[in-house]
This record gives sequence, C-alpha cells and structure tokens, in this order.
Amino acid sequence: MRIIAGQWRSRPLVAPKGDTTRPTADRTRETLFSMLASRLGSFEGLTVADLFAGSGALGLEALSRGAERAIFVEQDAAALRALRSNIANLRAQSQCDVRASSVMALGPAPQPVDLLLMDPPYGTGAGAVALDKLKRLGWIGPATWISIETGKGEELAARGFEIDATRDVGKARLHLLRMA
Repeated sequence: MRIIAGQWRSRPLVAPKGDTTRPTADRTRETLFSMLASRLGSFEGLTVADLFAGSGALGLEALSRGAERAIFVEQDAAALRALRSNIANLRAQSQCDVRASSVMALGPAPQPVDLLLMDPPYGTGAGAVALDKLKRLGWIGPATWISIETGKGEELAARGFEIDATRDVGKARLHLLRMA
C-alpha cells in the first residue's frame, strides 16, 4: 500500500496484520480520488473525516493532495497502531486528530467537515446508520461530499441523501453522496 498522489506520492503505508481491517486497495483509492477531484476541483484547505479509518490511507491520501486537516476515527487496537505509525512516518501529526473510538460514539461536531470518507465493514449497513447519526450531530452539511465504500453487491440505503455516483472497482463499490 502506498500514497497515490500529492506531496507524499509513492510513500509506503503499513496496514495491520490479520483480517480485522480491510485496507482500501491502491486501485480503488485512485478511482475514488479521481471521482472526488472531478467534483471538488482541489483538496486544498479541506477538513476531512476518515471514519472506520483502519490504516488511515484515505485521510492521508487527502492530506497528501492538500487537505488542511484530517480527523481519523478507529476503534481496533492494531489498526490504531498502524494509523499512528503512518501519521508519524509522514510527519503529519500537526494535521491529524486521531480518535480511538467507535464512529457511533462520536459527539456533536463544531462544524461540518468538507469531505467525509467512510469504509465500514462490508455487509453490515454501518455506513447508512452512521450517516443518519452524523447528519444529526452536525458532521455533515449541505456542502459536504461523502464517500462510502461497500462490497460490490451491496446497495446503500441512505435516507436524506442523494447518490451522485456509484462505481464498482474490484470487490468494492464506491458511492459518492450529498445531502438531499
């Protein structure tokens, strides 16, 4: 695994051992960030939340491409060690807020994030459940772009959100959404 583009292009990332965490493949990440770039134009100055963060590959990719700040939420101990190691190796501590917690335990946000990246466990519906809660808690605003990765055969039930694009890449299905 590596950073695809930006200031840290080609820098390696570590992922936790075992099958508890499923890192987003380089090809899938490349497709996702191409989809986002065509909608955002630039990542410069954005605040990003990487939820169900795992190794942090999504949030770190956004930072590499110019995002100002990233909030990472992960509860698995091995994934948190990999995430913190990746942040340290990139010397990105000042731009990162790591929260060792469940996404469902998050409290209210002081303001909506610009980009919300979610890679929940496949087949659980956790992405849709989290969307509803995050919207109520102010993490998502009218200008927020949302990416949710699911398994290829999964549909995303997201009440109150409009699906802008869906793309299958390997075993993954990428969904880009906005508030309806």
